[in-house]
Amino acid sequence: MGLRHRGLEGPKFQMREKIMAIGDDYWIEDDGGNRVFKVNGKAVRLRDTFILEDARGAELAKIQEKKLSVRDKMTIERGASKATVHKRLIGLRDHYIIEVEGGEDFKAHGNIVDHEYEIERDGDTVATVSKKWFRVRDSYGVQMAEDQDVPLLLAITVCIDAMARG
Repeated sequence: MGLRHRGLEGPKFQMREKIMAIGDDYWIEDDGGNRVFKVNGKAVRLRDTFILEDARGAELAKIQEKKLSVRDKMTIERGASKATVHKRLIGLRDHYIIEVEGGEDFKAHGNIVDHEYEIERDGDTVATVSKKWFRVRDSYGVQMAEDQDVPLLLAITVCIDAMARG
C-alpha cells in the first residue's frame, strides 16, 4: 500500500502567509509551537533570496528567484544539490513543477493562492498545505508524510508562496 492510500502522518508545520517583503525573517513552528526553522529574507543582487535555517542558525537551503528568466522560476540550493521550481498555468489553477537534480521530481497543484494544495512525487502525496488547521491569521499548515526531506519540502513551500504572490 503506497503513500497515496494513507493519511499523512509525518511532521506538521505552521507557516506565515504572504511571507515577506525582502528583508523580513520569520519562524516556522512545529505543531507543538516550537520554533524549528527560520526563513531569512535577503535582497541580493536584484534577486529575492531566502535562507532556510535550522533553529540554531545553520543554513539548510538557499532559495533564489531568477529575475532575468522568461518564466517564473526559483532555485533551491542545498549543499551540492539543487532543485528548480517552475510555475505553469493549467486552466484556471496554478501548477508547479519542481525538478530535483539527481532525484525524483515533485509537482504541486490545487488552490495555491488560498493555500489549499498538495505536493506529489511519483503520484504519491508527500505534503498537503492548508489554512484550515490553524486559526492564527495569516498562517497556514504544511502536513508531510513520514520520512520526507523536511527542509526541501519547506523550501518548496516558501518558493510557491513567494511565486504565487509575485
